[in-house]
Order: sequence, then structure tokens, then C-alpha cells
Amino acid sequence: MDLASVKTDSDRVRHADLDAYLRYGSGEGYHPPYASRAREDQPIKVIGMRRRIAENMAASKRAIPHFTYVDEIDVTALEAMRADLNANRGGRPKLTMLPLMIVAICKAIPDFPMLNARYDDEAGVVTRHGAIHLGMAAQTDAGLTVPVIRDAQDRNVWQLATEITRLAEAARAGKLAPNEMGGGTITVTSLGPLGGIATTPVINRPEVAIIGPNKIVERPVFKGDEVVRAKLMNLSISCDHRVVDGWDAASFVQGLKKYLETPVLLFAD
Repeated sequence: MDLASVKTDSDRVRHADLDAYLRYGSGEGYHPPYASRAREDQPIKVIGMRRRIAENMAASKRAIPHFTYVDEIDVTALEAMRADLNANRGGRPKLTMLPLMIVAICKAIPDFPMLNARYDDEAGVVTRHGAIHLGMAAQTDAGLTVPVIRDAQDRNVWQLATEITRLAEAARAGKLAPNEMGGGTITVTSLGPLGGIATTPVINRPEVAIIGPNKIVERPVFKGDEVVRAKLMNLSISCDHRVVDGWDAASFVQGLKKYLETPVLLFAD
């Protein structure tokens, strides 16, 4: 097609004719002024672990009436203590926030047994567990995996750090044993420094609660009449509203807040 073919009867080329030519009839040799940088579409089959994750998440959201509660925690003293512990750890593993968080959860749970539970929908039975088998959501190349720390309530902070490292490495290598992936009673999910301002984590069914610590940020806060620098972290918890009331979830987070803002209590009997 050439310009002659778009001339009008009066042998004149109008703007509309040029627009039509450029849009529909440029033929060979024409290139749009801005070539698309889009990549080709990639159809990807949802199979294997990715499919199981999708099915489990859909079943959880479909069956469980979620609610999420978020509160702010001042972790300035906790972070200072963590730095001191790491500076004097010797041959023990380096502490992240997670083992300290787990200790706080284990100390707070006895006053809120409705959170450390599993709900059998079909039988209509809620089992409140005495032991805390804590699921630890871990991202792997194959997708989200939730290895379980057995009897977390019986482990000290260094033992928890060691077990967290072991399970995370096994998850990334795809070498978790079957008994290390099921039977959790409550789960913690954390994105570490990518944790965002707040999260609304999805419950790991048939558990009834999941806790999501978010990233730590430094901000000025008032301490009496003074403005001081503080390290603050939002803590999210999603619960099954069939089993857990909003008051219970909020009260539990206040219990966690007490331990995390006064970290010496983590090491008290």
C-alpha cells in the first residue's frame, strides 16, 4: 500500500487519510515511533507445590472468616538486647528477631489457649493444645513452606535460633521430613526487612491464628516531654472469628507487647 491509494476523489491527502495509513496500512518498512518493550506472555501450569499452596490458601479463605488486628510495638530495648546477645554469643548462632518473638509467644499463650488451637470443621471440635508446635512460614524457590518447630515452649532462645536455621535450610533444599511439615498449632510468618507497614496473613488451616511481625522503622516518639529516637514495629495477627474473639486477639497482642517492650521478661521464669 502506498500514499496514492489513500488519496481522496479530489486528489488531496487529508490528515485523516494519513492517520489511517499510519495506523492500518503502513506496510513494510514502517516502524511505530515507540516500539513495545513487552515480553511475550508465558503460560505457566499451576502444578506440584504451587498448586497445593493455591488450593490450601483458597480453602482457608473460603472456609475461615478471617479478621486481622494490628498494633505498634516499641522494640528499641529488644533490639539493643539482641545486639548485646549477638556480640557475646561465642559459637552460638546469630539471633534474629524471630527466636525472641517465639519466646514471647510461648510465654503469652498460656493465658490465651484459644489461639494455640486447631478447628476440625466437620467434627465441630476445637482442640486447644498444651504444647506449642510453631509453624514458621519460609519462602523457597518452590513456593511457601511451613516447617514446624516442635515443642517450642521447651526451647531457649539459642535452641530456637539453631532450629530455625536448620529448618529454613532444609526447606530451601527441599529436604524437610514429613513430620517437620505438619501438625502445627500456631504459625508465624515474616518477610524480614521487606515486612511492610502491616500485613493481613492468611491462616494456616486448621490452625486458628497466624502472627505477622512487620519491618522495624526508626521514628521520633514522645517520652514524657522529650522527643527520642525509637525503633518501632507493627505486629499483625489474623484469627478465625469462629473460634477467637477480637478482644482475645487484641489482649494477646498486648501480652506480646509487654514481653517485647520489656525484654528482660523473656528470660525470667
